[in-house]
Order: sequence, then structure tokens, then C-alpha cells
Amino acid sequence: MDSIKKIVLAYSGGLDTSIIIPWLKENYPGCEVIAVAADVGQGKELSGLNEKAIKTGASKLYIEDLKQEFVEDFIFPTLKAGAVYENQYLLGTSFARPIIAKRIVEIAVAEGADAIAHGCTGKGNDQVRFELAIKAFAPNMKIIAPWRVWDLKSREDEIDYAEAHDIPLNINRETNYSKDKNLWHLSHEGLDLENPANEPDYDAILELGVSPEKAPDKATYITLSFEKGIPIALDGVQMDGVKLIEKLNELGGANGIGIVDMVENRLVGMKSRGIYETPGGTILYKAHQALETLTLDRDTQHYKQQTVAGKFSELVYYGQWFTPLREALSSFVDSTQQYVTGDVKLKLYKGNMILSSVTSPYSLYDEEIATFDEDEVYDQMDSQGFINLFGLPIKVQAMKQGNISG
Repeated sequence: MDSIKKIVLAYSGGLDTSIIIPWLKENYPGCEVIAVAADVGQGKELSGLNEKAIKTGASKLYIEDLKQEFVEDFIFPTLKAGAVYENQYLLGTSFARPIIAKRIVEIAVAEGADAIAHGCTGKGNDQVRFELAIKAFAPNMKIIAPWRVWDLKSREDEIDYAEAHDIPLNINRETNYSKDKNLWHLSHEGLDLENPANEPDYDAILELGVSPEKAPDKATYITLSFEKGIPIALDGVQMDGVKLIEKLNELGGANGIGIVDMVENRLVGMKSRGIYETPGGTILYKAHQALETLTLDRDTQHYKQQTVAGKFSELVYYGQWFTPLREALSSFVDSTQQYVTGDVKLKLYKGNMILSSVTSPYSLYDEEIATFDEDEVYDQMDSQGFINLFGLPIKVQAMKQGNISG
């Protein structure tokens, strides 16, 4: 501990990091603590952080605006991959951690810091995500994880510590959910949600929107435009990624879109239950998938869905963003997106997204071939030979193994 004179802390101003600054000052005597808050779309959560960080012992606070980079370099590549962890989780916390850690390393190196600290618990995934990213850019940097060494055993203990040290908090014991918010989503864990038998009180916890029951009785129609797999416009109005997601969050939240209640398998081996709000992201995934059904050939579409998307989601969830495999998969995904261009119209209604239309200048759909009416381009007798050849292995096996008579 005596060798550590300057620590850079990943700082959100939440319960964990609020008490970590004074804890570091107590346990690393004489050290300087520099706080870094990454703006990935938390909004008002960032207000007042500078005063709070300095008051609790930090020498300075960096607030880094990473929203545009977050969208372009992390959200959109994951969207294009169609990556969904365990078929439900749209990876909101997962892909925010690597970009935050990368910037913290850059500041730590520039400041000549001896160590980087974070507030992740020893039970969670985020400790892995932060530390793998740190290792990717500063392999010899010392990492301090107070949750793995201090005497505090619960969030209740943390509140007691905060009260004893006059540290202001935005929560109390009754609202002490563990939350993570960014431009893409908001997660809720802890308290009554720890028991999967408990139905969530959505009126009490939802912040990005309303439950389907509280959504309007009238549907909302939207049209999303994509270019090479990237959403570029809403209802004909071009927007950058940040503004587009913000607007979709408003529309989706108002219509009860994107609420997920799931028990997931954490990387560290345990199951956990969480509530996720991802209104805009849920809409984008639906629209992007619909456009791919029109523009990808069958084999590419199936391989991407069955193999690439699942592995990509695991890599993101496990904190392996900065790895050769993730980069290679992204290269494959980019090659599949060259013709994923077009418009998707959706009807949003009480938690549902109903496809209204999908069009693309690169559509592989041929109405003349697919029609049930008379056509002059498809000889239905061709299917007989196809079936005979396609079914030959089945026929031979049945004949040789006596599965049928004659």
C-alpha cells in the first residue's frame, strides 16, 4: 500500500463509489484519488458529481462525454451482430464497461497513476469486464477492488458507512436497488427482486417508460431507415445515433416496449434476477432483424443467427470486447451488412412491436417466384428431383437398416 501514491477511480456517484473515495483515503494513507465519471447517457445522474467527489476526498473529477463513441463503436456493432445474451438481455451494462475502462486507463496513464480502482462486487460480472479491459490497455497496472477486501458485507453496511462519514446518497434503505443506467438501458436488481417468485412493482421501479397496461390505447407508427445495418433516420428525419436512441427511448417507453424480467447466468457461476428497461434498443433489434430477413441470403442469415450472434453475445457479456475473436466476428458481421439497407415500419402498441412493412432496394424477395398464382419462372416439377436427391441419405438408411418394409 505504501507504494501507491495516486489512484484513479471509476466513479459514478452511486452507493459503491461514493464511499470508496474516503475508504481509499483511509486505507492508502497519503494517496491522491482522482475520480473519473464516464458520460454514457446517464443524464441527471451526473449533476452535482464534481462537488460530491471533491467533498469526499478526491483531488479532481473528470467527466468524459463518451456517448457518441459508445453508440458508434459498441452499440451499433452489437446491434448489427444481432447479439442477445440468453435470448433476452440486450447487453446494456455489458458493452458500456469496456469503453469506460478504456478511457479510465488513458487518464490513469496520463496522470501517472499507480493503480485503478473500481466499485464492482466480487459476485458480479462487471469486475471481469472492467479488469479485462484494463489488462488490454495497461497490462501491468495495479487494480484495487475494495469489495473483495473490505469488511463491508452488504449494501446496508455501505449505507451505514456513508452515514457515519456524512456522505450524501440519493437512495435510502427502502429504495436501495442496484441500478445501472446509460443511453441504452436501465437495470434493476436487489431487494424484493432477488426472489424470482416476487412480481415486480413496475409502477414503483420503471423510469424509462410505463408498463403495457399503462400504455395508450392508440398505436404509434414509426419508420426506421437503415444503411448497411446502421439506423440513420426516424420517420424520414436523419439523426445521429445518440439522438435516434433517445427519441426511440421516449416512443418505446411511452408504449410499454422493452421491459424484460429474467433470471440470467452470470459469468462467475451464479444465477441472478434482474429487470431491464431497453425501449429504444428493443425497437432497433426488431427492425434490424426484419430488414435482414429481406436482404440476407438463407445460409448467411442462419449462420449469423445460430453461430455468430450467440458467441458475440457471450463475448460481450463476459467482458471480452477487446479480443481478437470479437474483432474477427465484427469483421464477419460487417461483411454481412453491406446490403442491409432499407426502411422498416413498425406499430407500437402496449408492449408489442408489430411489423407493418419492410422495403429495401437490395431485397432478395421475388414476388414472381414466391407467388401462389400462375408464373412462368418456376417449374414445380424441378422439386421432384430435388427431393429425391435431398432425401437420398434417409432413403438409403431406411432400406439398409430395415426401417421400412419392401
